[in-house]
Amino acid sequence: MIFRYGRNDFKTMQRGQEYSYLLTNGLGGFSSTTIINSVTRNDHSLFMACTKAPNHRKNIISKLEEILHIGDDKITLSSQEYVNYTKNKHGFNYLHSFTFEYLPRWTYFYDGVEIKKTIVYEYGKNTLGIRYIVNNNSNKKVKLELIPIFQFANIGEILSTPFNYKISNNTITANNITLNIYSNYAFKKEYSPSFENDYYYSYDSVDGRNSVGSGTMYLSYFYECGAKEKQCYEIIFSLEKEKPSSINTLIKNEISRQKTLLKNADYSNEIAKSLVRASDQFLCDRKSTNGKTIIAGYPWFTDWGRDTMFSVLGSCIATKRFDDAKNIFRTFISHLQKGLMPNLFPEGESKPLYNTVDASLLYIYAIYEYYCASKDTEFVKKEAFKPMLEIIEWYEKGTDFNIYMDDDYLINAGEGYDQVTWMDVNYENILPTARHGKPVEINAFWYNALKIVTFFGKEFNIDISKYKDISKKVKKSFEEKFWNEKENCLKDVISGNDYDYQVRSNQIWTIMLPFNPLSKEKSKLVVDKVYSELYTPYGLRTLSKYDRQFVKEYSGSHYKRDMSYHQGTVWPFPLGGFFIAYLKVNDYSTSAKEKVLEQLNCFEDALREGCVGQLPEIYDGLYPNESRGCFAQAWSVSEILRVFMELKK
Repeated sequence: MIFRYGRNDFKTMQRGQEYSYLLTNGLGGFSSTTIINSVTRNDHSLFMACTKAPNHRKNIISKLEEILHIGDDKITLSSQEYVNYTKNKHGFNYLHSFTFEYLPRWTYFYDGVEIKKTIVYEYGKNTLGIRYIVNNNSNKKVKLELIPIFQFANIGEILSTPFNYKISNNTITANNITLNIYSNYAFKKEYSPSFENDYYYSYDSVDGRNSVGSGTMYLSYFYECGAKEKQCYEIIFSLEKEKPSSINTLIKNEISRQKTLLKNADYSNEIAKSLVRASDQFLCDRKSTNGKTIIAGYPWFTDWGRDTMFSVLGSCIATKRFDDAKNIFRTFISHLQKGLMPNLFPEGESKPLYNTVDASLLYIYAIYEYYCASKDTEFVKKEAFKPMLEIIEWYEKGTDFNIYMDDDYLINAGEGYDQVTWMDVNYENILPTARHGKPVEINAFWYNALKIVTFFGKEFNIDISKYKDISKKVKKSFEEKFWNEKENCLKDVISGNDYDYQVRSNQIWTIMLPFNPLSKEKSKLVVDKVYSELYTPYGLRTLSKYDRQFVKEYSGSHYKRDMSYHQGTVWPFPLGGFFIAYLKVNDYSTSAKEKVLEQLNCFEDALREGCVGQLPEIYDGLYPNESRGCFAQAWSVSEILRVFMELKK
């Protein structure tokens, strides 16, 4: 799918700044500004490098100022808001189009001069290149001036004073970082550092963050193009020691890489193809484990165990990236401790954090889905199965974070201020969604895990009949204790508190799983309840809008955002589970498939909004029409992509 934006999409500064692009490099680095070449948030960056994959991110260059010189006229092509609004730059007035398929492309036009720009981020390297094709149909010689806005700062850091920059030939050093700049046909002009500290970050201001930023201008690059001439220019920024390939080679290689991914994934639907490309942007290396991992979201999240175990289902299994899936599984297996998979990996002297009850159970589920898709018996039998049994044994006898199998064979989890499910907000020891006790999805995952190890025990001729017996008892307790007769759906948690009866999205995963402890009749009732109170075209509400604790908007201060995070806010990723559950209770009928595909078509618009070609973390609860939180979220993309895999079965 090619995403196209024309003059109507950026006829005002506000409209143009609604859209961003995203490029990633497989290391945790990225490139992302608005499509009108402005920065509206502190973590926007033209060149966000990653010096140690995946989360040692350095904002090297926040953006490029682009100025077209025709005679004595200076036409600013870039855009930017300032605290002093009289300084605002409105280059979007000369932007004719923005398109994004494999790479972002811009077309500017002014008085017979057409400029086409393409940006590429080399995969596996901290190297970003920009190509400008200038077609001068005027009768005047023109010059294109490029001014990098330097940061050389950690992601999220706002500088109050500039660094001490040192230039030597084509290298710039500051903050112990050396940047190499390569350019063809350019005249370089150095001048005294100019520090601007009144960039206005309109997106950050809405969310109560620091809305004022800064940047340093230190040099300009000039490219000349004679009358009636056509020229191709390039500028490449790199932290690598070796000289990069030419810009055309970088572009060719990246497009070829993405086309190979699409071919291997083998989807005909255009939305699915876009999601395959989107999912690729989250897979990256992790230096500390020497393996692969999945970034939870851009621009500020890193990799987490729970998110990875959900995301691997779509990002790797639904795209047939089985080697990457195995690499990720091996990383988690090597860090298994007392039956728990890490939720946060080690950095430096830090040890992994294991504050999650679901990552281990999701690992078992992911291995099952991997096996069904790949038929890789050898890996599952020799490497993946023993850790499954270890997880089951620890959950049965009890492990950290008050995780244990109770007398009713259901799993209890959490205590004190530890939040161990995905609804894990803890704001200064305020738990807006305290779910200590027996959460519904955890016990559905537990039943599913028991059935899966029983399945593999039979496949591998290993006697684990004990877990078959336990699964029967779990099923009986689940059906008896979780059913909410008043609402005709499942309780959210069993804890003895009033909030046990809240109608939440977590129950849908019970129906989605391959092994479901509920009867088909009750499963249909759950799907109906979720559809009537929680469903929206872009995701599921985390709490029924009829609940007195429902919060309709996600915005404002950190406190206000955390208090609304799981109190009705719409999340796209549970919607994947809803669609799969809907298909299951309707026996994958033709009409059910047609209904799901019809609703999936809404994501063509969702992919155009916010970050182009991506799906966000969240939306507002009442009117989910604008992306919030991370503008690109791995499990949002993964779970919707997985529905397309289900439709192919």
